[in-house]
Amino acid sequence: MADRVKYAEVFADWLVDLGYTHCFFVAGGNIMHLLDGVRTRMTCIPTVHEVAAGLAAEAYNATSSNGRAFALVTAGPGLTNITTAMASAYLDRRELLVVGGQVKSSDLATGGLRQRGIQEIDGIALSAPICVATLRVEQPVDRAAIERVIAAGAGSDPGPVFIEMCLDAQGAPVLPSKLTGDTPSGAREVGDVDAAVADIVARILAAERPVLLIGGAVTRQVAYSCLEQLEALGIPVMTTWTGIDRIPSDCAVYAGRPDTWGQRAPNLAIAQSDLVVAIGARLGLQETGFNWQEFGRGSDVVQVYPDAAELQKGHPTTTAAYCADASAVLRGTCDRASWNDTLGWSAYVQRVRELLPVIEPENSTSSGFVCPYRFAGALSDLATSDDAIVICSSGGANSVPMQVFQVKNGQTVVVDSGLASMGVGLGHAIGAAFGNPGHRVLHIEGDGGFCQNLQELAIVDVNRLPIKMIIWANDGYGSIRTTQRNYFGGAYLGCDTGTGLGFPHWEKLFDAFNIPVTVLGDQGLDNPAATAGFASDGPHAFIVPIDPEQSYWPKITSRVTETGSMESNPLHSMSPDIPEDIASKVTKYLS
Repeated sequence: MADRVKYAEVFADWLVDLGYTHCFFVAGGNIMHLLDGVRTRMTCIPTVHEVAAGLAAEAYNATSSNGRAFALVTAGPGLTNITTAMASAYLDRRELLVVGGQVKSSDLATGGLRQRGIQEIDGIALSAPICVATLRVEQPVDRAAIERVIAAGAGSDPGPVFIEMCLDAQGAPVLPSKLTGDTPSGAREVGDVDAAVADIVARILAAERPVLLIGGAVTRQVAYSCLEQLEALGIPVMTTWTGIDRIPSDCAVYAGRPDTWGQRAPNLAIAQSDLVVAIGARLGLQETGFNWQEFGRGSDVVQVYPDAAELQKGHPTTTAAYCADASAVLRGTCDRASWNDTLGWSAYVQRVRELLPVIEPENSTSSGFVCPYRFAGALSDLATSDDAIVICSSGGANSVPMQVFQVKNGQTVVVDSGLASMGVGLGHAIGAAFGNPGHRVLHIEGDGGFCQNLQELAIVDVNRLPIKMIIWANDGYGSIRTTQRNYFGGAYLGCDTGTGLGFPHWEKLFDAFNIPVTVLGDQGLDNPAATAGFASDGPHAFIVPIDPEQSYWPKITSRVTETGSMESNPLHSMSPDIPEDIASKVTKYLS
């Protein structure tokens, strides 16, 4: 037995070899050996709630170039608590390894039992629908088995993976030399990159009004390496929300962010194009509009994505679709493509952007409140290229920054798009802060969402993380209130303080966690206290007073049909209508 070591220690050594440097965790009895194994091998960061551990690990991997992070949770409630983070990573296709404890293998429920061991619940059954790979370890398995699962969550189409390890397997004495196995060759490669590039290059050469849409499946490193070539090519380049930080806003060919809640100008440009090349964009309903039949209108739509199911879902209609590594296709396209702008199309797209500014005059803000659009613009100006930006998942604190924010060269941006779960922002901000030591993190969240995970302020305090928490306070759930006003005649319920919701006294809350707070007036960021707070080294909170009746234009409007369904305007027809004198200048090619 002298040469044997605990399996949990061998497992931890394997993780270190795979580049893992950080572990976000909530301690528990069913992971006691695993926690003991990682504590001397990497940086271990406790969180108050397991969902924050998962979100932090996800954001760490999305923003950092220094190592990898994973989440470690105990059995039962540890796993049920972290499923929101796993679902977020699954839908937004971000790398996330979750290692969970489980009861002893001899205590696993069998024969129809709901539970035998204490805190036992079937973690594999719960996590499998929101993971790309899972593995239960009832007795020690070799390194190759572990690496195969982890590799499945990386590569061109990443996602969360879950390894559940029984307590007796964790503590089992093993000989490491007997557990080597054959190391997997690497992440799965998908598709025919050369065929996709050849087709796209030919279509670009023949096009008069092409646009390029870059999504989150293109890595930021590859997108940045292509910037000079994209500018030389001259085609208008847009980004999806999950790809927001792939192209800086001052890039000469940058043309905006189309979306259901996106910018009016790129939505119109897509409708007037004759070729849409979507590389790394899922082209889900938020990106194409619910009236997806109108996406691209008369243009050819070519989609490149590493998941065949996304290409075969039936919407939108595509002319050609390639299941391939999106980063490799973008790289190949930039190397080989050429285009002659015979119509002055690129200049026209930029002129449309000038005529349709993202801050529209139709929005109204009552006295005593901050205009969220102007605030987001001021915050964008304040942000530096070294900052990490974390934008919350839903409501005006999500859609307004996504419309207004100008991404600077070097910034990383994390946004929860697919799951749109309230409250994910603070966990993401914590992960971004650990992943980018010495860099400021700007975290934008609505008051309703922030309250769902405010317990993690303890972690911000203990570690004195340089997170600037910008809370848009409208005393409720603004998007729910808008829905109830627009579709149900203002029959409000559970959407604000007047209909049952409660919120903390913000100054007292942050004081309890030893975090400075500035309650902004209607002057927004234009005051010395705000300037000092943003310049400070540690955490700081800013309470931004947002009008509960604030309007949010432009947007896609919908109506309830006689059958109770919803019918939406196409992506290019945002409300309110464009004034006729402007419309004639920005719809030149709209058929």
